[in-house]
Amino acid sequence: MPITRADIEAAHARIAPHIRRTPALNMGSAFGHDGPVSLKLEFLQHAGSFKTRGAFNTLLSKDVPVAGVAAASGGNHGAAVAYAAKQLGVTARIFVPEISSPAKIAVIRSHGAEVVIGGARYADAQGACDLYVEESGALRVHPFGAESTITGQGTTALEWEQDAPSLDTVLVAVGGGGLIGGVASWWAGRVKVVGVEPEGSRALHAALEAGRPVDVDVDSVAADSLGAKNTGDLVYSICRDTVDHVALVTDAAIRDAQRLLWRDYRIASEPGGAAALAALVSGAYKPRSGERIGVLLCGANVELAKLAEITHP
Repeated sequence: MPITRADIEAAHARIAPHIRRTPALNMGSAFGHDGPVSLKLEFLQHAGSFKTRGAFNTLLSKDVPVAGVAAASGGNHGAAVAYAAKQLGVTARIFVPEISSPAKIAVIRSHGAEVVIGGARYADAQGACDLYVEESGALRVHPFGAESTITGQGTTALEWEQDAPSLDTVLVAVGGGGLIGGVASWWAGRVKVVGVEPEGSRALHAALEAGRPVDVDVDSVAADSLGAKNTGDLVYSICRDTVDHVALVTDAAIRDAQRLLWRDYRIASEPGGAAALAALVSGAYKPRSGERIGVLLCGANVELAKLAEITHP
């Protein structure tokens, strides 16, 4: 394994003073399933998503140059890097694609980072970021394809296991795969890890099917957070051996999960943050009777006007 449990434990010790330990909501039968369900409420993390873990782990484990840090992001990773940089007194420049949610861009700017629109899609923003890093010498904080990022995201599973120690299966939304790579590195061989991707944005599903990372087209309501075109080699090498499979969900199922979270729990979830739950409630993942299920709710940077549209049509 490129990333071990000891690596994740060390990362957690490193970042613990800077992150929130987010709670797990452990329930009996829920969401139409007759077994226990545990929700890891990671959307309560600083800057609204799990990404803050990887950002802090990178900044605290690397030498940050005078030029500061740079990142490409659909929104959540940029917000996390901006937040971590501000807390550590580091300058940050964040490159976002045109499809990024205005709500997410506002969060990035609220933490003092410079925002640069870097093209139509995430891959364009990453290209603009890479060029800036080459020219300036800034430290690139990759959203999913770096060991420091994946190791930081794995601390989510470390906490979750302490708060819900007997899970059989966890459902994890996948964009580029940094989160599921970290979670699967922690639970490898002990808990079944199932990825969840939108039908229109399936980089990990396609990679596992092809036996290598491949480019995919991206078209989903969750594209600003689950819209990576390619998982890259590191994520693929981890998930190939540790992820059971990837369940695909429709955009309609994601919207239904957002509505359910707001109606029954008053959780304002972005589409990507609700995707893992969508797999359970839509039947894209069908648990066996009594199976102990964990669902990772990973992001809350939603445009409230759009949430209002789907919850009060």
